[in-house]
Amino acid sequence: MKAPRLRVLAITAATAAMATGLSAGVASAATAHAASSVIAAAPAASPVHITDTVTGTFTNADGQGTFAGTFMPKKFSVANGVLEATGLLKGTMTDANGTKLGTVSRTVTMPVNTSASVSAAQASGAKANATTQQAALACNVLDLVLGPLNLNLLGLVVTLNQVHLNITAVPGAGNLLGNLLCAVAGLLNGGGALSGLLGQIATLLNQILAAL
Repeated sequence: MKAPRLRVLAITAATAAMATGLSAGVASAATAHAASSVIAAAPAASPVHITDTVTGTFTNADGQGTFAGTFMPKKFSVANGVLEATGLLKGTMTDANGTKLGTVSRTVTMPVNTSASVSAAQASGAKANATTQQAALACNVLDLVLGPLNLNLLGLVVTLNQVHLNITAVPGAGNLLGNLLCAVAGLLNGGGALSGLLGQIATLLNQILAAL
């Protein structure tokens, strides 16, 4: 007479076990989905940019003021036989009394002083040739000299000083950025007129910007 009751209890226990297992499976799946969502939502690493400091001076009724900021190149091009760098100029203008006149954020084009850049490339190469190990890294730093340049900022003529745009990388097999730097340094350090090479240099520099 007690057998049916035992059978009912056994079925109930099995059903509860199945429900518990199902709940655990759903919970595990939900946890896994949430974890994957967190991973997918993780922010991407910030891209690396070339940014260098820029200083300059201007004159107003209070005397000589100063400009201090940064320049971030976006592209290189050749215009009328001159290699140019176009990018974002940001900075603050301060008058002779120490009063901040305002901030600047605008796209500007600065000429690349190829003569000074060639001298910097030759000096870097000569120093690196001191030892065999240094010679292998002769083109790990590219020093591009920009400016000087006069700009109208906030209604005042600001004379920007030369900007040394330093790009650093390690050359070697499979190292795209390092090899591009070596190519540019080789063109700058090759001697002779650069007029026929400016287009190649601009193309290589744009490839460097894209590789950063």
